[in-house]
Amino acid sequence: MTILIDNGHGRETPGKRSPDGQIKEYEYTREMAQTIVSRLNSLGLSAQRLVMENHDVPLSERCRRANEYKDNHILVSLHLNAAGADGKWHNASGFSCFIANNASERSKWLAKAFTEQAIQLNLIGNRHIPPNKTWVQNLAICRDTTCPAVLTESLFMDNLSDAAILLSDNGFKAITDLHVNAILSYFEKFHKQS
Repeated sequence: MTILIDNGHGRETPGKRSPDGQIKEYEYTREMAQTIVSRLNSLGLSAQRLVMENHDVPLSERCRRANEYKDNHILVSLHLNAAGADGKWHNASGFSCFIANNASERSKWLAKAFTEQAIQLNLIGNRHIPPNKTWVQNLAICRDTTCPAVLTESLFMDNLSDAAILLSDNGFKAITDLHVNAILSYFEKFHKQS
């Protein structure tokens, strides 16, 4: 199984930062992606980043790249959330994991694994957890890929408490642990025998 890690957005994508400018989604998700890939590879799994470029690679190209893989693979697209695009601090907080409207059963299972990890690590914040533990949205990176795919929103960069977690070493470790552990549980469930 190949694990594709998609770091969201490019350097020039407007507005993708905390109100104080300390957190830039482009930089943060790339560091997350590299850490997650390195940890998974060190555990003997095959993981790689989907996007190595610094510019914002269009969603159609990201989907095309993911769909080129012919073996078993999954896709995890990494993002940081924001409650507004107004440059102000907001109250929404916590982790969420999205799937597409047309999600496969394996995508749903993977999303639930992420949500369960977030609950265990107390990273849900004030998010209402849907009964099936997945958030559903018509996202191209999940909808237009042929593999199990999820999009994670690792806390709100425009919430003061979440931003403090994101900026701390312990917070970064907790978020990357969440991703690695959810992916490992998926591997254990569906691919350990292969």
